Amino acid sequence: MKDKDLLTIRHLRSNARIPLTELSKKTNIAVSTLYDRLKGYRQSVIKRYTVLLDFNSLGYYTRATIVLKVKNEQKNEIAQFLSSHPTMNSLYKINNGYDFLFEGVFKQLKDMEEFMEALDNKFVIKSKQVYYIIEELKKESFMDGDII
Repeated sequence: MKDKDLLTIRHLRSNARIPLTELSKKTNIAVSTLYDRLKGYRQSVIKRYTVLLDFNSLGYYTRATIVLKVKNEQKNEIAQFLSSHPTMNSLYKINNGYDFLFEGVFKQLKDMEEFMEALDNKFVIKSKQVYYIIEELKKESFMDGDII
């Protein structure tokens, strides 16, 4: 990727709604060239368009990041269960002694505890660690800003 592409992506990460004319001025790339590049980014670099939510404003006051170590025979079944569960915000397959890391979003602590109990009843969980998210300090800001 060229430096101009990285500069364009940085500007889009900080404000994806920037008009092409303004983006053109900031990057010194012609509007028509930017338009063509953005079409290419949609096919390769940009995975999806989304909104970052303030969960508290929506009434979801409990968030936790959870790591699990599970039985090998149940990995696919658990992955399917977690990926289709409506409380999951993010799900990752990881290493170093654990199998999955996920972030769950719940209205209240009671809802999270019920989810974890259901998970324990449905699957054999060898080990788990739960980390409650108290305050979000930074999110989705990689490549957001000026190139160093």
